[in-house]
Amino acid sequence: MSMSKRALLLSLAGVAAVGGVVAGGLAASAAAAPEKPTLTNGSAHYTAPSASRAGSFTYTVDVSDNSGIRGLKVVAWPASSKLDPTATDLRDVESATCKATSDDTSRCTYTLKITQKEATEAAKGTWYVSALATAEDGDTGFAPKTAKFEVAG
Repeated sequence: MSMSKRALLLSLAGVAAVGGVVAGGLAASAAAAPEKPTLTNGSAHYTAPSASRAGSFTYTVDVSDNSGIRGLKVVAWPASSKLDPTATDLRDVESATCKATSDDTSRCTYTLKITQKEATEAAKGTWYVSALATAEDGDTGFAPKTAKFEVAG
């Protein structure tokens, strides 16, 4: 459970003990809090290269924020590497292509061609996708394991 969710649960427990007057104040405060970008409907797909064509990795996700979406940074990494990417780590990785589907939501797609050599050298097994969304108002939303996929051996 994230730190903010734990803090919210502790706050709500305190509100229940103190009474309805405080609850109304906290609800108004929570409603005024800025919204962070959210990622939904994410999917990752890996296709190994063959003798006649390159392989590919594609990650697609819907990203929403009340101010609109500026961009999405994406990195795929093997579970066996024991990496634990942070939001800071993702600031300098490649960007997905995002197209607005409404005023506050964009469909973002990241595609990478995979050569035979890259596929041979890639770790086999489970891989994860980490993503960092940036809203038009500068807020960010980080998903450390937003999707997973398998690279066969």
